[in-house]
Amino acid sequence: MYTGETITREELCRTFDHSNLKAYADEAAFRKLCDEAKENHCAMVAINSGPTALCHKLLEGTDIHVGAAISFPLGQTTIEEKVHETQEAIKNGADEIDYVLNVGEVKNGNYNYIRKEMEAIVGVCRSAGVISKVIFEICYLTEEEIIQIAKIAKEVKPDFVKTSTGFGPGGATVEAVKLMKQTVGDEIKVKAAGGIRSWADCKMMLDAGAERIGTSSTLKILEEFDAERKKEN
Repeated sequence: MYTGETITREELCRTFDHSNLKAYADEAAFRKLCDEAKENHCAMVAINSGPTALCHKLLEGTDIHVGAAISFPLGQTTIEEKVHETQEAIKNGADEIDYVLNVGEVKNGNYNYIRKEMEAIVGVCRSAGVISKVIFEICYLTEEEIIQIAKIAKEVKPDFVKTSTGFGPGGATVEAVKLMKQTVGDEIKVKAAGGIRSWADCKMMLDAGAERIGTSSTLKILEEFDAERKKEN
């Protein structure tokens, strides 16, 4: 696990899920996203599931993953629909799946549903050898709800638990990252996303225990990182 003080530029780039999840993103935008990801050797491009095949083609021959967002950004589709969207994204070349859990069922206290949903989608990903991430959308959750979902994740074992979509009224917080990491332990990683637009933000999330950073501000963060390191030297 990296810290903001010791991480190298190359290591930092490999934490980035370089994102464009905008409704108006066109082919030119995805070409630009993939070119930027290749130039900086990011871990992944984060997109909605529709352009998965395009980005898979654009990144062919690289080790940069295509990450498809499932039931994004609300999570208010059935388990069957989420499973189908996951299967389609994998068929079209997705290497990673970030799905939005059903926050309404969390609010209902229906944790059996949350477990069933998680087991279904993580199971599809595991069978296909694809990385799975569960998006909590922490801005709508209490501390106790975050803990309860994280405990389920600790048993189901997705690869990552993730703070936010970036489309809610709030994004990642240091407190939530620490809480999620403390609850899931070492077997599951934490992805911080939502509102991370500066190196200062990014550094705090890494120090709190995040191992992936979801952001559309990758280039700005790297500029600020480079400026800080230059100043230190």
